[in-house]
Amino acid sequence: MLKFDRQGLIPVVVQDDVSAEVLMVAFMNQEALELTQRTGFTHFYSRSRNTIWRKGEQSGNVQQVRAIFVNCEENSLLIRVVQHGGAACHEGYRSCYYRRLLPDESYETVAERVFDPTTVYESDVPIAARTFLIANNAALEEMQRTLEAQLRQLYRVYIYLRDNDLSAESNTSRLLQEHSLSYLLSRLADELQELADVQSGEHMHSGRQPDTMLEGSQVGYWLLLIASARKLVYDDFMPHASILSGYHAQYSEGKVVEMRQDCLSLLASDQRAGVVQGLHLGFAFIGWACAQAGISPLAPTEYDLEQMRHRGLIP
Repeated sequence: MLKFDRQGLIPVVVQDDVSAEVLMVAFMNQEALELTQRTGFTHFYSRSRNTIWRKGEQSGNVQQVRAIFVNCEENSLLIRVVQHGGAACHEGYRSCYYRRLLPDESYETVAERVFDPTTVYESDVPIAARTFLIANNAALEEMQRTLEAQLRQLYRVYIYLRDNDLSAESNTSRLLQEHSLSYLLSRLADELQELADVQSGEHMHSGRQPDTMLEGSQVGYWLLLIASARKLVYDDFMPHASILSGYHAQYSEGKVVEMRQDCLSLLASDQRAGVVQGLHLGFAFIGWACAQAGISPLAPTEYDLEQMRHRGLIP
């Protein structure tokens, strides 16, 4: 039995599942722990605000739970997570432990900021749909379940087309048989640019919302093909969490440009962790674009599924 303190709280250490880096320390009560276990994303209890909060509810930097451990005395928890968005600290750093204590008791900052907290937490232009989802955990959880189910269904088709040579009937299968990562990356770069241009008004066909859905689906298509070609399983990169992370985030213009560049360079990496982070940035970019255009983050995936039904690839 877990031993909560007199205030009904238990301390929690959060650790990166890949690097083992300590990201933060917080507290949970029983309800926060249950929400964390049920949703698969960390929830904590704020002692200053006397309320439960979901990590990343404002910044989009959510933490996807991989495992929960209990110490020998059953009075603290260690949670290993996948940190989406690159930063766990509300000050914009990867880890809350971004300063070293020096002998004279002064601090030395030893890390670089991932995002500007004033941009993320003090925006004067909130997006209504995003704000609603943040405030409504039930709606967010339902959207998360739906998006995950849809993307898993899509990815299963791409895995099948990779493992079964249907080149004569499917161009996607042919692309996956050719194993040309450079071609997949070049097409992804084109679609990322077009999705960005839709938001700036430089690329327009039918209107911002339908064009965002179309170009977002194209970005998702090339990302999933790259993940398939890299032999990743769905749980390695969890694209639904990345899309929702980007949907809730409020990126600066410079950050958006940086995301596209980093996405492509990381996907070209030989390191699995780099590829996973590149996929996260790509899918987060889709979520961001959906929020900017005022459409549901489910729309691009639903469009892809409809196209697959027309081709008879799914029932």
